[in-house]
Amino acid sequence: MTRHVLYCDGASRGNPGPASIGFVLYDPAGDPVAEVGNAIGETTNNVAEYQALIAGLEASLERGVGRIEVRLDSLLLVKQVTGEYRVKASHLKPLQRRAVSLLTRFDEASITHVRRERNSVADALANRALDEVGL
Repeated sequence: MTRHVLYCDGASRGNPGPASIGFVLYDPAGDPVAEVGNAIGETTNNVAEYQALIAGLEASLERGVGRIEVRLDSLLLVKQVTGEYRVKASHLKPLQRRAVSLLTRFDEASITHVRRERNSVADALANRALDEVGL
């Protein structure tokens, strides 16, 4: 059985600064079924990364995805969501809990770290969202 693949990325120009999210969801055949890039106001890069993941997971669930492989270029986020690292920042704890909760709603879910260049589509979507609002 094959899976959908979700790439997510958050961007912040300044830390904190103007921020955005980007994600792309591919069906099992490798065709994109959702591409999103949105400005989210001013926040930190880590918050933007979490918000991108949450938005991508929510969109996947709305489309009825049962099996998903999530790929992120933020090693910190991957390790926090998988429980390998503890979330120390109090403002990130609810975001981490929300992401973990969403992952449990899939029949099967995995989350892996990829190099930045392997996440170029989600990165471009996030950066284009900031460019479009002139940031």
